[in-house]
Amino acid sequence: MHPSPATPRRAAPIPLPPYTPGRGMLATIKIVLFAVCLIPALRLATAFLGDGLGPNPIEELQKALGFWTLTFLWITLAVTPLRQLTGQHWLVRLRRMLGLFAFFYGCLHFANWLGLDMGFDTELILDDLTERPFAVLGFVTLLLMAPLAATSSNRAIKLLGGKRWQALHRLVYAVAILGMAHYLWGVKKIALTTPLIFAALLVVLLGYRAWDRARRYTPAGRGEAPGEMPRVVPTVTVQPVRFMERPK
Repeated sequence: MHPSPATPRRAAPIPLPPYTPGRGMLATIKIVLFAVCLIPALRLATAFLGDGLGPNPIEELQKALGFWTLTFLWITLAVTPLRQLTGQHWLVRLRRMLGLFAFFYGCLHFANWLGLDMGFDTELILDDLTERPFAVLGFVTLLLMAPLAATSSNRAIKLLGGKRWQALHRLVYAVAILGMAHYLWGVKKIALTTPLIFAALLVVLLGYRAWDRARRYTPAGRGEAPGEMPRVVPTVTVQPVRFMERPK
């Protein structure tokens, strides 16, 4: 009796040709990326000092800094899906810088509100937090970002240990959701287009991560044919989306 032929498996999508930049090229890429990430801050500073932000420059500056905070946070979240879909694993080496710039613009966003908008007036700050609860939500979001930025160094990873470091950096999900809620809550109903675009992108990013995690526990995700006995593996490691880069 002849054995039945194996069930053909569906071919996996072919990623882009893998590319690993050398140390010098990677350093150049990081320098260029650093300069590009600074462009929004420089343009906003120039516009603010040159009266180019309209009749209410402090409010416009506040909105712009919040926009760039979420933009860099979303780009940070997109690194892992891009790495997996394209096969360009070196992209993960840029994630730490992108995450730190998200925190940088978040700090500028907070400093603008605290200093230029509130004038460091304690009574005015408390009144604003009472009348506009979304400001409290933004402050909580920034507080959650702080430990992620503080533990971005290799030394911090060694001190915390891999598992605790990974668990801590899962806070990026809470940061993204709370930041999105802060944005939606703070805008007027007639200006919802951009926040809704951010919300849709966040749904896609988090949805991809949920799908990727779920498929790892299915036979197809483990590379098994239908009806095939599950493969025995010692452990299954699911890599979370990290706010910062963990060295390999």
